[in-house]
Amino acid sequence: MASYASDVKKELTSLEVHAEHAKAELAAFLRMNGVLNLHDHQVSLDIITENPAIARRIFSLLKIAYHAEPLLIVSRKMKLKKNNQYLVRLRQNVHQILVDLEIWDATVGFNTRIPQKIMTSRQRAMSYLRGAFLAGGSVNNPATSRYHLEIYSTYEDHNQDLATLMNQYFYLNAKTTQRRRGYIAYLKEAEKIGDFLHVVGALNAMLAFEDLRIMRDMRNSVNRLVNCDTANLRKTATAAAKQVEDIQLIAREQGLDELPEKLAQLARFRVAHPELSLKEVADEVPDGPISKSGINHRFQKLKELADMYRPNQKD
Repeated sequence: MASYASDVKKELTSLEVHAEHAKAELAAFLRMNGVLNLHDHQVSLDIITENPAIARRIFSLLKIAYHAEPLLIVSRKMKLKKNNQYLVRLRQNVHQILVDLEIWDATVGFNTRIPQKIMTSRQRAMSYLRGAFLAGGSVNNPATSRYHLEIYSTYEDHNQDLATLMNQYFYLNAKTTQRRRGYIAYLKEAEKIGDFLHVVGALNAMLAFEDLRIMRDMRNSVNRLVNCDTANLRKTATAAAKQVEDIQLIAREQGLDELPEKLAQLARFRVAHPELSLKEVADEVPDGPISKSGINHRFQKLKELADMYRPNQKD
């Protein structure tokens, strides 16, 4: 059964690749998942994924952005799951592509920061975030888990740039933290996660997320109301039981006929209707209706009288 995160990525990989923004999305893939290797005295740029749709996406981005002809190699993992691995390997113009994407600089070497031409362009920022999420992102199922979306980065400065990218254009309130082997930029607010999905182009996933979020929030609201009602009913039942206990004690010790008429009426009415709330008693008592404060005052008089007959209340 596919996870919600895999459904999001499946939708993103099916989006049309626009030539003018392909480089920004590709830059995220290569910066986050690209590996340089030497084969037969020739440098290759490799990206490995277990997701065939992502492998096809990278293949398409390279062809559209640079008219490259990468290799797509499928192999079988030798671990327990034995999933297929998909290797996209580029052997032509590797150096030129890395320089053009500002991943490699002759003076500083490998550049882990997001280039300024992406940081200063809203449209390129959207494409870069799409590539970053496909390369190292995950999102919890809003129907069953806490709200959480994150993108993993190996480098702290790149991670900080991702959070800046999410916040400066899209106001997503992204936060950063360190993980055992790297760093993450993450979102915790349901509304912001929905906004992120919209930003990167996962519109169907965003609509599904919003539907699930609304249903979950409604369910939580109903549960809170039910819990509140249950607590109120329990409180009402406890108060009524104490009032009946007071009245029964007075009846044993002196008899209800000895009470003032209004207190006697209330005492007999409460014993006959222990299920009623204070307001319902105030509305339905034989000499009523009277105010809640008025009926509460009478019950307080009955309690004070009952306390006189309790052993721990006597001198």
